Amino acid sequence: MRVAVCGAAGRMGRLVVRKAVENGLNVVQAFDINEVGKDAGEIAGVGKLGVPVQDDVSKLDADVMIDFTVADAAVQNAKIAAEKGIRIVMGTTGFTEEQRSVLEELGKKVPLLLSPNFSLGVNVFFKVVEFAAQFLSEFDVEIVELHHRHKRDSPSGTALKAAEILRNVLSEKLDIKTCREGISPRGEEIGVFGIRGGDVVGEHTVFFFGNGERIEITHRATNRECFASGAIKAAIWLAKVDKPGLYSMSDVLGF
Repeated sequence: MRVAVCGAAGRMGRLVVRKAVENGLNVVQAFDINEVGKDAGEIAGVGKLGVPVQDDVSKLDADVMIDFTVADAAVQNAKIAAEKGIRIVMGTTGFTEEQRSVLEELGKKVPLLLSPNFSLGVNVFFKVVEFAAQFLSEFDVEIVELHHRHKRDSPSGTALKAAEILRNVLSEKLDIKTCREGISPRGEEIGVFGIRGGDVVGEHTVFFFGNGERIEITHRATNRECFASGAIKAAIWLAKVDKPGLYSMSDVLGF
């Protein structure tokens, strides 16, 4: 399987390149707007691969593209991949509703796996939250997420995914509220709030508030390797999928 990595010089991209090599995948292309011309393997700390980092994604030629960039670039990269019939593993977050719609349309052309979080633990966390919500419909629900100071989008894609799951179980009428200030009494809503600071890799907590009791369900990531390993697992799975469609880690894990 020939793999192209977009965002190869970034925090996640470097890990994806390394995990791909460790899993015996053939990294044939690496794209990034930074570190152009340098060897992707040396950037990722896996020795020389002979794959120079380039910035022209129009030259994309692989079986699967794995993207960890930023929303605007990721959509353009996905369009190029779809036109060339290349499968897409999309780990970028922070998409607008319009950008998400574009990705959904591209999923009609090629297999596209879109996930806000590729870790096994987080995807189990989603299922636990879904299960709990079925029995706690009278409880108030809030979500708090913590990430490092450099994270661009807020709230995180993982937190918003958890909110979508909760709304699907509890009521489609619930608003997802990402800010409270001034006089703002709690309404029929799910609060989703982001905290930024330091080098926190990622932490998500769903709070179920009842009268006289509270349940907290938390996932903490202590390094980024779980995300990269999940992305590689997704790429291996997606390489075997022939039917176009919008897929998720639930499909990979059989949930």
